[in-house]
Amino acid sequence: MNAVVKLYSNKSGEIARFLNKFNKNTPSNKIEEDLLWKKEYENPIEMADIISALIENQEDYKINMWISLDKDMLINVTKNNADDIIRYLYERYPY
Repeated sequence: MNAVVKLYSNKSGEIARFLNKFNKNTPSNKIEEDLLWKKEYENPIEMADIISALIENQEDYKINMWISLDKDMLINVTKNNADDIIRYLYERYPY
């Protein structure tokens, strides 16, 4: 199973605005659904970048982030647990 990042927003266009700023390779017209975005990662370490970007800019975007590292288990990423999650990623997947 690949690791998954899901972004949710109640505000139309918010996810596209964030992703356009975070990653120039993901233009808003590539986002299929306005209020939900999902990406799978073969290497879970790569999730650390988007986690950090959202948490550092949390006050600018009305977006919630959930990640899944194991089947049927979702973790809500917040300002309070983001550092611990990133540390855990590097401990669990040291490659």
